[in-house]
Amino acid sequence: MSHVFLFDIDGTLLDSGHAGQGAMEEALQIEFGVEKIECDIPFAGRTDRAIISDLLAGHDLESTEEQFAKFQRRYFTLLPGHLKQRGGCVLPGVEKLLDSLSAQLTTDSKENVGLLTGNFEHSGWMKVRHFNLDHHFSFGAFGDRHRHRDDVARDAVLFLKQKGIAEGDTVWIIGDTPADVQCARAIGASVLAVASGIYSREDLELTNPDAVVDNFADAKSILDILLN
Repeated sequence: MSHVFLFDIDGTLLDSGHAGQGAMEEALQIEFGVEKIECDIPFAGRTDRAIISDLLAGHDLESTEEQFAKFQRRYFTLLPGHLKQRGGCVLPGVEKLLDSLSAQLTTDSKENVGLLTGNFEHSGWMKVRHFNLDHHFSFGAFGDRHRHRDDVARDAVLFLKQKGIAEGDTVWIIGDTPADVQCARAIGASVLAVASGIYSREDLELTNPDAVVDNFADAKSILDILLN
């Protein structure tokens, strides 16, 4: 039996300084003439498709596929600038954890480390490349098509089955929100919750993950959880 590890991006691996939110709000202003963001849309743990659909609806704009694609194209052009301007950082312990995990895995099992995120595929890879983390991940499941994160997790399972690397394997989802715990349960995966985002350790413990950590500072302890 081997292991599959699926990492969330924002709040788990990195803090982008709200670059995604800023780029989305600017896209809304440029493409649709919205001068002031009037609706309070939650971002954490949600898919980009759901967020953009709600932003459009919250400003009385049609949420058609054409409108969605228009918004998405503008967002992709704006995001790199926001990533540069807002600084951001890789969260504490992340690089050491990923390096240590890679060192523990065989050449074949390194292919079992991926992303599971609500980000669009293009912008998700853009974020991890910006922070020089992309080389740790061989695949991903993203929020391009689905409003609900559970469905993104189901996409990940289908991909893994097609590759023949999930049969009998232990699948771990690592994330910082209750939505990460929920989507893990939707596919029968184990879940490690990390209190490095907007949710506290106590908030995450209420969702009954398999394990909770404050951050990734103690790589050895986290590897013991994930590998044993």
